[in-house]
Amino acid sequence: MRLTGGGDDVMRKDRQGRVSGWRQLVLLGVTWMGIGAAMTRGQQGEAPLSPMAKDGTPQFEVATIKPSDPADTSYGFHTQGHRIFVENQTLRNIVAVAYGVHQGQIVEAPAWVDHDRYDIKGVPDLPGYPDMRQMQAMLRKLLEERFQLKLRRDRRELSVYTITVAKGGPKIKKSVRDPKDLPDETGYGQGGQQVVKFTNCAMSDVAFEMQEFMERPVVDTTGLPGRFDFTLTWTPSTTPVGEEAATAPGIFTAVQEQLGLRLQPTKMAADVLVMEHVERPSAD
Repeated sequence: MRLTGGGDDVMRKDRQGRVSGWRQLVLLGVTWMGIGAAMTRGQQGEAPLSPMAKDGTPQFEVATIKPSDPADTSYGFHTQGHRIFVENQTLRNIVAVAYGVHQGQIVEAPAWVDHDRYDIKGVPDLPGYPDMRQMQAMLRKLLEERFQLKLRRDRRELSVYTITVAKGGPKIKKSVRDPKDLPDETGYGQGGQQVVKFTNCAMSDVAFEMQEFMERPVVDTTGLPGRFDFTLTWTPSTTPVGEEAATAPGIFTAVQEQLGLRLQPTKMAADVLVMEHVERPSAD
């Protein structure tokens, strides 16, 4: 998931984990690239925030963790000025975001990690708003301290989707932006279709973003170097029958026809995070 943005709500999903509304920008980027503009606006009357120093290593200055209200139907990662709000999230999803992996890459977790939902509210201990990598570091530190989380990296055979180059070659264009600029993905809904615009993205970024919409991890095996700009439009399998103007194909066909790439199911050795120890969070 990537935090990108232009408003208080960075991402909102329904309880099945599907992005809803699409007014918000897609958060994939589990590398979570480009949190930037989403955190620049404070509450009414507050001056806009500046970016946190790039060499800053923030932690949560103060953070509260509470079980979510069972009646709460919203779900997401939100920001307002200097404040951060993780809403109605399972621990599995928080860990996936903090470590930049697909939820399927987290293994040997106790059952409550998938069932208990939490709200986290806090502020960084450094001035300005953090970028995505700084946000992830803040979450990792919080997970270690308050959930006593201990992870071990390993490799396991997993069911994944690989991105390969389709017959005829890729149809995506090299980015004209400075390669040092952050990648960006923005999304919105349109007549039952979903549209995601990729800007200055390496294929590894594309794979990472794509797994936001897939039930398996996505692995880049294209071998394509550099960064790319393109837009992908598809009709989700969850779109209600008869949804107005939902004329785009499904995601597998869209990837091949629009990008000249293919999503192929397979099994392969992939990186995983083994959850060696975790506890329900401390109160403070």
